[in-house]
Amino acid sequence: MEQLIEKPKLSKATTKRLSLYLRCLKGLEKNGITRIKSSELSKMTQVGSATIRRDFSNFGELGRSGYGYNVSDLIKVFSDMLDTKEEKRIALIGCGNLGQALLHNNFRRNENLKIVCAFDNDPTKIGQELCGYRIYSIDEMNKVLKQEKITVAISTVPSQNAQQAINQVVENGITAILNFAPDPLVVPENVHVHYIDLTSELQTLIYFDGQ
Repeated sequence: MEQLIEKPKLSKATTKRLSLYLRCLKGLEKNGITRIKSSELSKMTQVGSATIRRDFSNFGELGRSGYGYNVSDLIKVFSDMLDTKEEKRIALIGCGNLGQALLHNNFRRNENLKIVCAFDNDPTKIGQELCGYRIYSIDEMNKVLKQEKITVAISTVPSQNAQQAINQVVENGITAILNFAPDPLVVPENVHVHYIDLTSELQTLIYFDGQ
């Protein structure tokens, strides 16, 4: 396999698909499958074969005509691209049911990703412990984000309150935000927001399931 000398500059859409590919490939490796063709991966991921081949071409010659792709080679390339090598300290904004599920899981599969503090505006939660974490008031955000050296934020705050919460996050210099509210946020150009709309994701899944 040709060695990847430097990371290519990828679009957000391509990077998101790489994460999907990597998850599927790790499942294949776990089941003892050593090679796969783009048409087979397409059925697993619901991503077109041509798109898969175009995505893979960003990394040089990863496969061979008639043979397909070596699963372990792809895992190595995509892991090198996506896995962070340094600790990312994460703040969770919003401790409802979804927030508590994230606290409970806390990225166990990647030791360099870790939620270290959580915030909410519910008086019954502030000062309490949830899943082993003390819940801070939104009003304490400025102090705690600096104290905990936060570099990433996850927001599960409903759309009607999300902008106000994210404004505080941005004011503290955080430029990477994962947002579970579907409505777009207004942020500076240097701030990267990734949106996860669970309703849209489910609708897409149901659409493909009916094909």
